[in-house]
Amino acid sequence: MLHQPIVVPIATRAEVIAAFSYALDLTEGQPAGHCIRACWIGMQVGRELGLGRTELADLYYTLLLKDLGCSSNAARICELYAADDRAFKQGYKTVGTSLAATLHFVFSKTAKGQPLARRAAAIGNILRNGDGIAQELILSRCTRGADIARRLRFSEEVCAGIYHLDEHWNGSGRPGRLTGEAIPLASRIALLAQVVDVFHGHAGPQAAMDEVRRRSGLWFDPALVRALEAASVASSFWTVLQSPTVEARVVRLAPEEAAGSLDEEYLDDIADAFGQVIDAKSPFTAGHSLRVGSLSHRMAVTLGHDQHGARWVRRAAVLHDVGKLGVSSAILEKPGSLDEREWESMRDHAVHTRAILGRIGALADMADVAAAHHERLDGTGYPLALPGAAIGMDTRIITTCDFFDALVSDRPYRAALPVEEALGIMDKEAGSALDSDCLAALKASLG
Repeated sequence: MLHQPIVVPIATRAEVIAAFSYALDLTEGQPAGHCIRACWIGMQVGRELGLGRTELADLYYTLLLKDLGCSSNAARICELYAADDRAFKQGYKTVGTSLAATLHFVFSKTAKGQPLARRAAAIGNILRNGDGIAQELILSRCTRGADIARRLRFSEEVCAGIYHLDEHWNGSGRPGRLTGEAIPLASRIALLAQVVDVFHGHAGPQAAMDEVRRRSGLWFDPALVRALEAASVASSFWTVLQSPTVEARVVRLAPEEAAGSLDEEYLDDIADAFGQVIDAKSPFTAGHSLRVGSLSHRMAVTLGHDQHGARWVRRAAVLHDVGKLGVSSAILEKPGSLDEREWESMRDHAVHTRAILGRIGALADMADVAAAHHERLDGTGYPLALPGAAIGMDTRIITTCDFFDALVSDRPYRAALPVEEALGIMDKEAGSALDSDCLAALKASLG
Protein backbone atom coordinates (compact mmCIF):
# COMPACT_ATOMS: atom_id res chain seq x y z
CA MET A 1 0.00 0.00 0.00
CA LEU A 2 2.94 2.32 -0.61
CA HIS A 3 2.00 5.62 -2.17
CA GLN A 4 2.69 5.74 -5.89
CA PRO A 5 3.98 8.97 -7.44
CA ILE A 6 1.18 11.00 -8.94
CA VAL A 7 1.50 12.66 -12.32
CA VAL A 8 -0.83 15.67 -12.48
CA PRO A 9 -2.61 15.76 -15.86
CA ILE A 10 -2.22 18.95 -17.86
CA ALA A 11 -5.21 21.17 -17.20
CA THR A 12 -6.21 24.79 -17.52
CA ARG A 13 -7.60 27.03 -14.85
CA ALA A 14 -10.86 27.24 -16.80
CA GLU A 15 -11.25 23.44 -16.86
CA VAL A 16 -10.70 23.12 -13.12
CA ILE A 17 -12.91 26.08 -12.16
CA ALA A 18 -15.68 24.94 -14.51
CA ALA A 19 -15.64 21.45 -12.98
CA PHE A 20 -15.65 22.82 -9.44
CA SER A 21 -18.65 25.01 -10.27
CA TYR A 22 -20.78 21.86 -10.02
CA ALA A 23 -20.11 21.93 -6.27
CA LEU A 24 -21.59 25.45 -6.15
CA ASP A 25 -24.67 24.19 -8.01
CA LEU A 26 -25.16 21.59 -5.28
CA THR A 27 -25.11 24.21 -2.55
CA GLU A 28 -27.64 26.39 -4.34
CA GLY A 29 -29.98 23.47 -4.98
CA GLN A 30 -29.65 24.07 -8.72
CA PRO A 31 -29.60 21.38 -11.42
CA ALA A 32 -26.06 20.26 -12.24
CA GLY A 33 -24.31 22.60 -14.66
CA HIS A 34 -26.19 25.77 -13.68
CA CYS A 35 -23.04 27.93 -13.41
CA ILE A 36 -21.73 26.46 -16.67
CA ARG A 37 -24.95 27.33 -18.47
CA ALA A 38 -25.04 30.81 -16.92
CA CYS A 39 -21.51 31.29 -18.24
CA TRP A 40 -22.61 30.31 -21.75
CA ILE A 41 -25.55 32.74 -21.60
CA GLY A 42 -23.58 35.60 -20.12
CA MET A 43 -20.67 35.26 -22.55
CA GLN A 44 -23.06 35.45 -25.51
CA VAL A 45 -24.42 38.69 -24.07
CA GLY A 46 -20.89 40.01 -23.53
CA ARG A 47 -19.92 39.21 -27.10
CA GLU A 48 -23.10 40.84 -28.41
CA LEU A 49 -22.10 43.98 -26.49
CA GLY A 50 -18.68 43.93 -28.14
CA LEU A 51 -16.74 43.72 -24.87
CA GLY A 52 -12.95 43.70 -25.09
CA ARG A 53 -10.70 40.80 -24.17
CA THR A 54 -10.04 41.92 -20.58
CA GLU A 55 -13.73 42.60 -19.89
CA LEU A 56 -14.70 39.22 -21.33
CA ALA A 57 -12.05 37.49 -19.20
CA ASP A 58 -13.39 39.10 -16.01
CA LEU A 59 -16.96 38.32 -17.04
CA TYR A 60 -16.09 34.68 -17.74
CA TYR A 61 -14.87 33.96 -14.21
CA THR A 62 -17.54 36.11 -12.57
CA LEU A 63 -20.13 33.89 -14.27
CA LEU A 64 -18.49 30.59 -13.32
CA LEU A 65 -17.89 31.70 -9.72
CA LYS A 66 -20.95 33.85 -9.08
CA ASP A 67 -22.09 31.46 -6.32
CA LEU A 68 -18.68 31.13 -4.67
CA GLY A 69 -19.98 32.45 -1.34
CA CYS A 70 -23.29 30.58 -1.43
CA SER A 71 -22.44 28.08 1.33
CA SER A 72 -21.82 30.82 3.90
CA ASN A 73 -25.51 31.55 4.52
CA ALA A 74 -26.82 27.97 4.33
CA ALA A 75 -26.90 27.29 8.07
CA ARG A 76 -28.44 30.70 8.76
CA ILE A 77 -31.22 30.13 6.20
CA CYS A 78 -31.96 26.80 7.84
CA GLU A 79 -32.09 28.47 11.27
CA LEU A 80 -34.19 31.49 10.30
CA TYR A 81 -36.71 29.76 8.05
CA ALA A 82 -36.65 26.30 9.67
CA ALA A 83 -36.38 24.90 6.17
CA ASP A 84 -34.11 22.87 3.92
CA ASP A 85 -31.65 25.54 2.75
CA ARG A 86 -31.08 23.97 -0.68
CA ALA A 87 -34.79 23.60 -1.47
CA PHE A 88 -35.47 27.11 -0.12
CA LYS A 89 -32.78 28.67 -2.32
CA GLN A 90 -33.93 26.75 -5.36
CA GLY A 91 -37.56 27.75 -4.95
CA TYR A 92 -36.78 31.37 -4.14
CA LYS A 93 -35.06 31.88 -7.49
CA THR A 94 -38.33 31.18 -9.33
CA VAL A 95 -40.33 33.77 -7.36
CA GLY A 96 -41.46 36.89 -9.22
CA THR A 97 -40.41 40.43 -8.40
CA SER A 98 -43.50 41.56 -6.46
CA LEU A 99 -43.50 41.87 -2.69
CA ALA A 100 -46.69 39.80 -2.53
CA ALA A 101 -45.06 36.90 -4.39
CA THR A 102 -41.99 37.05 -2.17
CA LEU A 103 -44.01 37.10 1.04
CA HIS A 104 -46.23 34.26 -0.14
CA PHE A 105 -43.19 32.10 -0.89
CA VAL A 106 -41.40 32.89 2.37
CA PHE A 107 -44.43 32.34 4.58
CA SER A 108 -45.45 29.14 2.79
CA LYS A 109 -41.98 27.65 3.23
CA THR A 110 -41.05 28.91 6.70
CA ALA A 111 -41.24 26.13 9.30
CA LYS A 112 -43.50 24.14 7.01
CA GLY A 113 -44.87 21.10 8.82
CA GLN A 114 -43.65 22.39 12.19
CA PRO A 115 -45.93 22.93 15.22
CA LEU A 116 -48.05 26.08 14.98
CA ALA A 117 -46.13 27.87 17.74
CA ARG A 118 -42.81 27.26 15.96
CA ARG A 119 -44.22 28.54 12.67
CA ALA A 120 -45.73 31.60 14.29
CA ALA A 121 -42.46 32.47 16.04
CA ALA A 122 -40.39 32.08 12.86
CA ILE A 123 -42.80 34.08 10.71
CA GLY A 124 -43.08 36.76 13.38
CA ASN A 125 -39.31 37.15 13.43
CA ILE A 126 -39.27 37.56 9.66
CA LEU A 127 -42.04 40.17 9.75
CA ARG A 128 -40.18 42.18 12.39
CA ASN A 129 -36.69 41.87 10.96
CA GLY A 130 -37.15 40.96 7.31
CA ASP A 131 -35.05 43.73 5.79
CA GLY A 132 -32.17 43.14 8.18
CA ILE A 133 -32.34 39.37 7.62
CA ALA A 134 -32.20 39.76 3.84
CA GLN A 135 -29.23 42.14 4.08
CA GLU A 136 -27.41 39.82 6.49
CA LEU A 137 -27.82 36.76 4.26
CA ILE A 138 -26.77 38.47 1.04
CA LEU A 139 -23.89 40.40 2.63
CA SER A 140 -22.51 37.17 4.09
CA ARG A 141 -22.70 35.43 0.74
CA CYS A 142 -21.24 38.31 -1.26
CA THR A 143 -18.40 39.07 1.13
CA ARG A 144 -17.33 35.44 1.41
CA GLY A 145 -17.51 34.93 -2.36
CA ALA A 146 -15.33 37.97 -3.09
CA ASP A 147 -12.81 36.98 -0.41
CA ILE A 148 -12.42 33.47 -1.80
CA ALA A 149 -12.07 34.84 -5.34
CA ARG A 150 -9.12 36.90 -4.11
CA ARG A 151 -7.58 33.77 -2.66
CA LEU A 152 -7.90 32.25 -6.12
CA ARG A 153 -5.89 35.21 -7.50
CA PHE A 154 -8.69 36.70 -9.58
CA SER A 155 -8.79 40.40 -10.42
CA GLU A 156 -10.62 42.94 -8.31
CA GLU A 157 -13.09 43.26 -11.19
CA VAL A 158 -14.04 39.58 -10.77
CA CYS A 159 -14.27 39.99 -7.00
CA ALA A 160 -16.52 43.03 -7.41
CA GLY A 161 -18.62 41.18 -9.96
CA ILE A 162 -19.26 38.40 -7.44
CA TYR A 163 -19.81 40.81 -4.55
CA HIS A 164 -22.51 42.83 -6.36
CA LEU A 165 -24.33 39.87 -7.99
CA ASP A 166 -27.62 40.65 -6.24
CA GLU A 167 -27.82 44.38 -7.07
CA HIS A 168 -30.83 45.48 -9.16
CA TRP A 169 -30.93 48.12 -11.89
CA ASN A 170 -33.57 50.16 -9.99
CA GLY A 171 -31.67 50.12 -6.68
CA SER A 172 -33.86 47.52 -4.97
CA GLY A 173 -31.06 44.95 -4.74
CA ARG A 174 -28.31 44.24 -2.23
CA PRO A 175 -25.85 44.53 -0.58
CA GLY A 176 -25.06 48.11 -1.67
CA ARG A 177 -28.41 49.29 -3.10
CA LEU A 178 -26.49 50.37 -6.19
CA THR A 179 -28.45 51.68 -9.17
CA GLY A 180 -27.95 51.66 -12.92
CA GLU A 181 -24.43 51.75 -14.26
CA ALA A 182 -22.96 52.03 -10.77
CA ILE A 183 -23.46 48.25 -10.67
CA PRO A 184 -20.43 46.46 -12.18
CA LEU A 185 -21.23 45.28 -15.70
CA ALA A 186 -20.16 41.70 -14.89
CA SER A 187 -22.65 41.64 -11.99
CA ARG A 188 -25.46 42.90 -14.20
CA ILE A 189 -24.79 40.24 -16.82
CA ALA A 190 -24.34 37.46 -14.26
CA LEU A 191 -27.70 38.11 -12.58
CA LEU A 192 -29.39 38.26 -15.96
CA ALA A 193 -27.77 34.96 -17.02
CA GLN A 194 -28.76 33.34 -13.73
CA VAL A 195 -32.42 34.20 -14.16
CA VAL A 196 -32.41 33.03 -17.79
CA ASP A 197 -31.01 29.62 -16.85
CA VAL A 198 -33.32 29.16 -13.85
CA PHE A 199 -36.50 29.97 -15.81
CA HIS A 200 -35.30 28.12 -18.90
CA GLY A 201 -34.80 24.99 -16.80
CA HIS A 202 -38.12 25.58 -15.07
CA ALA A 203 -40.34 26.20 -18.10
CA GLY A 204 -38.35 26.59 -21.32
CA PRO A 205 -36.92 29.37 -23.54
CA GLN A 206 -40.10 31.41 -23.91
CA ALA A 207 -40.66 31.52 -20.15
CA ALA A 208 -37.07 32.64 -19.65
CA MET A 209 -37.34 35.48 -22.13
CA ASP A 210 -40.75 36.55 -20.81
CA GLU A 211 -39.37 36.74 -17.27
CA VAL A 212 -36.35 38.76 -18.37
CA ARG A 213 -38.55 41.24 -20.21
CA ARG A 214 -40.78 41.61 -17.15
CA ARG A 215 -37.73 42.52 -15.07
CA SER A 216 -36.22 44.91 -17.63
CA GLY A 217 -35.73 48.31 -16.03
CA LEU A 218 -36.42 46.82 -12.59
CA TRP A 219 -33.75 44.17 -11.98
CA PHE A 220 -32.05 44.35 -15.35
CA ASP A 221 -30.31 46.93 -17.48
CA PRO A 222 -32.61 47.33 -20.52
CA ALA A 223 -29.55 47.49 -22.81
CA LEU A 224 -28.49 44.04 -21.60
CA VAL A 225 -31.97 42.66 -22.17
CA ARG A 226 -31.80 43.90 -25.75
CA ALA A 227 -28.36 42.30 -26.16
CA LEU A 228 -29.74 39.02 -24.81
CA GLU A 229 -32.66 39.18 -27.26
CA ALA A 230 -30.23 39.69 -30.13
CA ALA A 231 -27.89 36.90 -28.99
CA SER A 232 -30.73 34.44 -28.41
CA VAL A 233 -31.85 34.66 -32.03
CA ALA A 234 -28.94 32.41 -33.01
CA SER A 235 -30.07 28.78 -33.06
CA SER A 236 -26.93 27.70 -31.21
CA PHE A 237 -27.84 29.84 -28.20
CA TRP A 238 -30.53 27.45 -26.98
CA THR A 239 -29.27 24.22 -28.52
CA VAL A 240 -25.86 24.50 -26.82
CA LEU A 241 -27.58 25.42 -23.55
CA GLN A 242 -29.44 22.10 -23.62
CA SER A 243 -26.55 20.06 -25.00
CA PRO A 244 -24.31 17.71 -23.00
CA THR A 245 -21.40 19.47 -24.73
CA VAL A 246 -22.11 22.82 -23.06
CA GLU A 247 -19.26 22.42 -20.55
CA ALA A 248 -16.73 21.74 -23.31
CA ARG A 249 -18.06 24.73 -25.25
CA VAL A 250 -17.74 26.96 -22.20
CA VAL A 251 -14.18 25.80 -21.51
CA ARG A 252 -13.30 26.73 -25.11
CA LEU A 253 -14.56 30.26 -24.39
CA ALA A 254 -11.90 30.69 -21.69
CA PRO A 255 -9.76 33.82 -22.00
CA GLU A 256 -6.39 33.21 -23.63
CA GLU A 257 -4.40 34.73 -20.79
CA ALA A 258 -5.71 32.02 -18.45
CA ALA A 259 -5.23 29.11 -20.82
CA GLY A 260 -1.88 27.91 -19.48
CA SER A 261 -1.56 24.69 -17.51
CA LEU A 262 -1.75 24.81 -13.72
CA ASP A 263 1.20 24.40 -11.39
CA GLU A 264 1.12 22.53 -8.08
CA GLU A 265 0.97 25.71 -5.99
CA TYR A 266 -2.11 26.99 -7.76
CA LEU A 267 -3.83 23.62 -7.46
CA ASP A 268 -3.17 23.85 -3.71
CA ASP A 269 -4.72 27.32 -3.68
CA ILE A 270 -7.80 26.06 -5.54
CA ALA A 271 -8.17 23.14 -3.14
CA ASP A 272 -7.81 25.44 -0.12
CA ALA A 273 -10.31 27.93 -1.53
CA PHE A 274 -12.93 25.24 -2.05
CA GLY A 275 -12.05 23.88 1.39
CA GLN A 276 -13.25 27.25 2.68
CA VAL A 277 -16.46 26.92 0.65
CA ILE A 278 -17.02 23.47 2.18
CA ASP A 279 -16.37 24.56 5.74
CA ALA A 280 -18.61 27.63 5.45
CA LYS A 281 -21.59 25.30 5.05
CA SER A 282 -21.77 24.82 8.84
CA PRO A 283 -20.40 26.76 11.82
CA PHE A 284 -19.46 23.39 13.31
CA THR A 285 -17.03 22.64 10.48
CA ALA A 286 -15.16 25.96 10.36
CA GLY A 287 -11.54 25.14 9.52
CA HIS A 288 -12.18 21.38 9.45
CA SER A 289 -11.02 20.74 5.88
CA LEU A 290 -7.75 22.64 6.21
CA ARG A 291 -7.01 21.07 9.59
CA VAL A 292 -7.58 17.58 8.19
CA GLY A 293 -5.39 18.51 5.24
CA SER A 294 -2.55 19.79 7.41
CA LEU A 295 -2.63 16.79 9.74
CA SER A 296 -2.84 14.36 6.80
CA HIS A 297 0.28 15.96 5.29
CA ARG A 298 2.25 15.50 8.52
CA MET A 299 1.06 11.91 8.85
CA ALA A 300 1.94 11.10 5.25
CA VAL A 301 5.50 12.31 5.84
CA THR A 302 5.71 10.25 9.04
CA LEU A 303 4.56 7.16 7.10
CA GLY A 304 7.24 7.56 4.43
CA HIS A 305 5.62 9.57 1.63
CA ASP A 306 7.94 11.88 -0.26
CA GLN A 307 7.07 15.59 -0.34
CA HIS A 308 5.17 15.30 -3.62
CA GLY A 309 3.11 12.36 -2.33
CA ALA A 310 2.42 14.08 0.99
CA ARG A 311 1.30 17.20 -0.84
CA TRP A 312 -1.09 15.12 -2.95
CA VAL A 313 -2.58 13.50 0.17
CA ARG A 314 -3.06 16.92 1.76
CA ARG A 315 -4.95 18.14 -1.30
CA ALA A 316 -7.25 15.09 -1.28
CA ALA A 317 -7.81 15.55 2.46
CA VAL A 318 -8.78 19.22 2.08
CA LEU A 319 -11.42 18.21 -0.48
CA HIS A 320 -12.70 15.04 1.21
CA ASP A 321 -15.99 16.66 2.30
CA VAL A 322 -16.80 18.62 -0.86
CA GLY A 323 -19.88 16.41 -1.26
CA LYS A 324 -21.37 17.87 1.93
CA LEU A 325 -22.29 20.91 -0.13
CA GLY A 326 -25.11 18.71 -1.43
CA VAL A 327 -26.47 17.92 2.05
CA SER A 328 -29.13 20.09 3.64
CA SER A 329 -28.02 22.18 6.60
CA ALA A 330 -31.14 20.92 8.35
CA ILE A 331 -29.32 17.57 8.50
CA LEU A 332 -25.82 18.89 9.15
CA GLU A 333 -27.05 21.11 12.00
CA LYS A 334 -29.44 18.61 13.58
CA PRO A 335 -28.66 18.25 17.31
CA GLY A 336 -30.31 14.84 17.65
CA SER A 337 -30.12 11.48 15.92
CA LEU A 338 -30.74 11.30 12.18
CA ASP A 339 -33.61 9.22 10.85
CA GLU A 340 -33.04 6.73 8.02
CA ARG A 341 -33.88 9.21 5.27
CA GLU A 342 -31.51 11.77 6.76
CA TRP A 343 -28.76 9.17 7.14
CA GLU A 344 -29.18 8.20 3.51
CA SER A 345 -28.72 11.83 2.50
CA MET A 346 -25.68 12.18 4.77
CA ARG A 347 -24.08 9.05 3.37
CA ASP A 348 -24.59 10.40 -0.14
CA HIS A 349 -22.04 13.13 0.54
CA ALA A 350 -19.27 10.64 -0.17
CA VAL A 351 -20.88 9.83 -3.53
CA HIS A 352 -21.08 13.56 -4.32
CA THR A 353 -17.40 13.96 -3.42
CA ARG A 354 -16.43 11.28 -5.90
CA ALA A 355 -18.64 12.74 -8.63
CA ILE A 356 -17.30 16.28 -8.21
CA LEU A 357 -13.60 15.37 -8.04
CA GLY A 358 -14.04 12.85 -10.83
CA ARG A 359 -15.02 15.69 -13.18
CA ILE A 360 -11.75 17.55 -12.60
CA GLY A 361 -8.99 16.19 -14.82
CA ALA A 362 -6.19 17.51 -12.61
CA LEU A 363 -7.77 15.98 -9.48
CA ALA A 364 -9.68 12.97 -10.83
CA ASP A 365 -7.08 10.50 -9.54
CA MET A 366 -7.93 11.46 -5.98
CA ALA A 367 -11.72 11.06 -6.35
CA ASP A 368 -11.83 7.48 -5.07
CA VAL A 369 -9.29 8.19 -2.31
CA ALA A 370 -11.18 11.18 -0.91
CA ALA A 371 -14.64 9.65 -1.34
CA ALA A 372 -13.71 6.54 0.66
CA HIS A 373 -12.95 8.36 3.93
CA HIS A 374 -15.98 6.77 5.64
CA GLU A 375 -15.09 3.23 4.61
CA ARG A 376 -14.00 0.92 7.45
CA LEU A 377 -11.42 -1.84 7.57
CA ASP A 378 -14.11 -4.29 8.75
CA GLY A 379 -16.16 -3.65 5.60
CA THR A 380 -19.09 -1.88 7.29
CA GLY A 381 -18.36 1.64 6.06
CA TYR A 382 -19.94 3.68 3.28
CA PRO A 383 -20.67 4.37 0.50
CA LEU A 384 -19.40 1.07 -0.96
CA ALA A 385 -18.74 -1.10 2.14
CA LEU A 386 -15.24 -1.77 0.82
CA PRO A 387 -13.22 -4.56 2.43
CA GLY A 388 -10.07 -3.48 4.25
CA ALA A 389 -7.77 -4.79 1.51
CA ALA A 390 -9.39 -2.39 -0.97
CA ILE A 391 -8.79 0.69 1.20
CA GLY A 392 -5.46 2.31 0.29
CA MET A 393 -3.04 3.95 2.69
CA ASP A 394 -3.86 7.47 1.51
CA THR A 395 -7.52 6.95 2.34
CA ARG A 396 -6.60 5.42 5.71
CA ILE A 397 -4.60 8.54 6.53
CA ILE A 398 -7.47 10.87 5.65
CA THR A 399 -9.97 8.71 7.55
CA THR A 400 -7.86 8.82 10.70
CA CYS A 401 -7.39 12.59 10.55
CA ASP A 402 -11.07 13.22 9.80
CA PHE A 403 -12.10 10.95 12.69
CA PHE A 404 -9.77 12.77 15.09
CA ASP A 405 -10.75 16.30 14.09
CA ALA A 406 -14.45 15.48 14.34
CA LEU A 407 -13.96 14.23 17.90
CA VAL A 408 -11.98 17.25 19.12
CA SER A 409 -14.37 19.78 17.51
CA ASP A 410 -17.80 20.97 18.59
CA ARG A 411 -20.69 19.20 16.89
CA PRO A 412 -24.45 19.91 17.01
CA TYR A 413 -24.97 16.86 19.25
CA ARG A 414 -21.98 17.29 21.63
CA ALA A 415 -19.14 19.55 22.70
CA ALA A 416 -15.54 19.00 21.60
CA LEU A 417 -13.75 16.18 23.41
CA PRO A 418 -10.32 16.54 25.05
CA VAL A 419 -7.49 15.10 22.95
CA GLU A 420 -6.75 12.24 25.32
CA GLU A 421 -10.39 11.19 25.43
CA ALA A 422 -10.59 11.35 21.64
CA LEU A 423 -7.50 9.18 21.26
CA GLY A 424 -8.96 6.70 23.75
CA ILE A 425 -12.06 6.35 21.56
CA MET A 426 -9.90 5.91 18.49
CA ASP A 427 -7.82 3.21 20.19
CA LYS A 428 -11.01 1.15 20.48
CA GLU A 429 -11.61 1.54 16.73
CA ALA A 430 -8.10 0.46 15.70
CA GLY A 431 -8.23 -2.55 13.39
CA SER A 432 -11.97 -2.25 12.74
CA ALA A 433 -12.50 1.31 11.54
CA LEU A 434 -8.97 2.73 11.68
CA ASP A 435 -5.55 1.56 10.56
CA SER A 436 -3.28 0.94 13.57
CA ASP A 437 -0.19 2.31 11.81
CA CYS A 438 -2.07 5.47 10.90
CA LEU A 439 -3.26 5.89 14.47
CA ALA A 440 0.32 5.56 15.70
CA ALA A 441 1.43 8.12 13.10
CA LEU A 442 -1.35 10.45 14.22
CA LYS A 443 -0.15 10.31 17.80
CA ALA A 444 3.41 10.96 16.65
CA SER A 445 2.24 13.88 14.50
CA LEU A 446 0.34 15.40 17.40
CA GLY A 447 3.42 15.12 19.56
